[in-house]
Amino acid sequence: MSVDKFWLTTALKDMTHEQWESLCDGCAKCCCVQFIDDDDDLLMQTDVSCRLLDTKSLACTDYEHRTSKVPDCVQLTADTIEEYFWLPDTCAYRLVAEGKDLPDWHYLISGDKQLVHKKGHSIKGKVISETKLTAEEVEDRIISWIPLSD
Repeated sequence: MSVDKFWLTTALKDMTHEQWESLCDGCAKCCCVQFIDDDDDLLMQTDVSCRLLDTKSLACTDYEHRTSKVPDCVQLTADTIEEYFWLPDTCAYRLVAEGKDLPDWHYLISGDKQLVHKKGHSIKGKVISETKLTAEEVEDRIISWIPLSD
């Protein structure tokens, strides 16, 4: 498959809206509830997804209005990408910001939008929606994702 690797030749700030949106691999790891310890800045991730995430398709049920409905929802931009140290090492936005290529399983390279799930790089089948839990129960679900090798 011949691919136009625009992410290697176009700076994040210069990408079109379509190019920017196409970088998302659909892993939905950024849609999980996370906490940062005030004492030591330790990032604590959970296996609890945002209430707007459809846990079956891993699509936001109201992408256009997500930041107004979920105040903690992160809206990545070329100007703010550096602030999001917690993005997974495989996140295309992080990789491009670091001047790296996308992994072979990314659909822009493979042509298969399901490969991110098949290779285990998404949260599909690994999370529960925050709508099914109390706030206290969410805090009890801190986890450590185990990185998978290709």
